[in-house]
Amino acid sequence: MSTHNVQLSGTEYTDRLAIFADAEDHITSHNNKKLSWTMAHNQYSHLTGEEFREAAGLGLNIPKHIASKTGMNPLRLPKTASKKALRGATTTTSVDWVDSGAVTGVKDQGSCGSCWSFSTTGAIEGAYQVKTGDLVSFSEQNLVSCDTMDSACNGGLMDYAFQWIQENEGLCREDDYPYVSGAGSVPTCDTSCEKVEGSAPTKWTDVDQSDAAMMEALDIGPVSIAIEADETNFQYYSSGVLTASCGANLDHGVLAVGYGTMDGVDYYRVKNSWGASWGSEGYIYLARGSDYSNAGQCGMLSAASYPTL
Repeated sequence: MSTHNVQLSGTEYTDRLAIFADAEDHITSHNNKKLSWTMAHNQYSHLTGEEFREAAGLGLNIPKHIASKTGMNPLRLPKTASKKALRGATTTTSVDWVDSGAVTGVKDQGSCGSCWSFSTTGAIEGAYQVKTGDLVSFSEQNLVSCDTMDSACNGGLMDYAFQWIQENEGLCREDDYPYVSGAGSVPTCDTSCEKVEGSAPTKWTDVDQSDAAMMEALDIGPVSIAIEADETNFQYYSSGVLTASCGANLDHGVLAVGYGTMDGVDYYRVKNSWGASWGSEGYIYLARGSDYSNAGQCGMLSAASYPTL
């Protein structure tokens, strides 16, 4: 309660303590198995599964033309977007764009369903750094308040956000348009901030639904991905490579920032937007390989894309 500034009293305290105790039992039981990944308490430990899904801001809107859980097809993008898909030809054994300086610090979307905007800015930040050498933190609020192709705290999709930035001729800096929608309130669009020159995508590319194609895309830069994040295994993830089932019903936009091998287990490194107190300092390592279905672990291969500036 102190760490996460949770205020409880009376019967609510008792009820929440019971939920926390169940979480403690689940976490302890899991960690005693000594698997490739661990669980730990976080800001969601006093919430039910349903409450967690709401508090985590799972706001990815997948159009109907994305197929079922295990057979999702690439997005049918607007005419201005690139439909060229990568086929996979990487020979690199590991990539980490955090270590390379192309990833900003972990951010926190709060309870607003704006995950799509954080995934989008992360991809733009990476592409901009790779192109210019400068790491700029771009504004999620610029998207949440102004992007008319998506639905602010009610969800959105990264490819549509890329198109909006293209049509808007760029995106503002975080410092000039700070994020204020963490509690779900969305202010009217402010058009006074100065857009960063060269931040508008010239195109964005869908990644084929395979590990080879994802790794090839990650050789270029960070990649926006969609995952399922509403299951308990994801909720209490703390460290190591997540190898357990976590579904493929896409509900959350995040950012793939690299791949490699940890203690003999192949992984993708993924940046979340739930603050640094969640997971491995705000990141999760998702298992990589054919054992996790053609959709990838948590569905991460199903609807991936990245911008070109």
